[in-house]
Amino acid sequence: MYFNKQYFRLFGEKEFDIYEREQIVAIKDEIERESENYILNVNETEFINYITNKHVLVKPQFDFDNIFVSTYQNEIEGKYWPRKFLVYDDKFYSVDVIVYHIPFSGMAELLKYTPNPRMLWTEKVYIEEQCLCYEIISFEKDASKVKREFESFVNNLNQQLNNLLGNIQQYNDKLYNIIKSTLQSKKQKILEKNNMLAALGVPIKKVDNISKTFSVPISKSKKEIVLKPSVTEKGFTPEPTLDPGIYEDILATIYDVGKQFERMPSIYSGKEEEHLRDHFLLFLQPRYEWSATGETFNKSGKTDILIRYNNSNIFIAECKFWKGPKNYLATITQLLGYLTWRDSKTAVIIFVQNKDFSAVLKSVEETTNQYPNYLGFVNKQNDSWFNYRFHINGDKNREVKVAVLLFHIPSI
Repeated sequence: MYFNKQYFRLFGEKEFDIYEREQIVAIKDEIERESENYILNVNETEFINYITNKHVLVKPQFDFDNIFVSTYQNEIEGKYWPRKFLVYDDKFYSVDVIVYHIPFSGMAELLKYTPNPRMLWTEKVYIEEQCLCYEIISFEKDASKVKREFESFVNNLNQQLNNLLGNIQQYNDKLYNIIKSTLQSKKQKILEKNNMLAALGVPIKKVDNISKTFSVPISKSKKEIVLKPSVTEKGFTPEPTLDPGIYEDILATIYDVGKQFERMPSIYSGKEEEHLRDHFLLFLQPRYEWSATGETFNKSGKTDILIRYNNSNIFIAECKFWKGPKNYLATITQLLGYLTWRDSKTAVIIFVQNKDFSAVLKSVEETTNQYPNYLGFVNKQNDSWFNYRFHINGDKNREVKVAVLLFHIPSI
């Protein structure tokens, strides 16, 4: 039981700063080794999440409430005994060794690294069955002295651990952006080498001198197993995408107009979906223009607002009255059915006539992640504005941004 212990210096084997730099180099190398086809076609967010989860550091946490003690006898050479004992330097004498076992969770490897800042302190320890083991040689068989030594050990352990946890948190906080930057840099180099542009620069620009009709301020420890996203598509065809800034501004305009509906229910209550849709267009159309010519926003059917490029949709908004979760999910199905390109931008605009608006908001939050094409929640821009990630039918790498905006227009 007591053989083959792998002792190490607690917080003293290697600088954490060096370990961190080595980790980042390894992550970048891992991304660089991926094939060009994979990098061009993989869903960026899913891949970044996969690499982040794979390399995130799980903080060590000690369970001091469940410490236990064991003991064994060891032969210690006389020269290592305290001088007050009458022993010969070159002879071995039996002595009791008290072993404190401190259970912990998290990554054991991290206990080897020296944090910055640090204490000038370390002790020889080993890991056994997910416990940090610290040995005290009981030369004098004095229980109170052993207890005091262990209490000092725990005090130093906690101080040094807090320093290390700060380093780990800083590393984890910047990991996502490092991975994102590395991936996007590699992708850009591939595109430049092949003389391609992933985003064809759909030439929509905001009209700066338009007067605002109204404005509503918008307030802005175990590892999870995440599978690596797969890519079946071969080759890469550049596809147009709406600029994220323009998309956000379109959504903000829709939100502002919808809030106007809520403030003046006597005017807008009882209107059909088509009439409410046309009111959004009154404010969207003069706000943006193509760099070339033609109308920016188009109608399709009774409830759709479209921006098209080369006969395909790069933005689509669907306007619907709330008729329950089943119809809400059917609207998402209809929306995704219009799309073929990756990085398409969309909006589901829902008019709620129910008196209990909060119950509808809760239903949307509870129902959305049940949809088969759901990839993830992005953020909650406002109490009634949710941003999600979905994928096009049959291809998880072709991500779609879906904003769900709800407006309360009760029947009068």
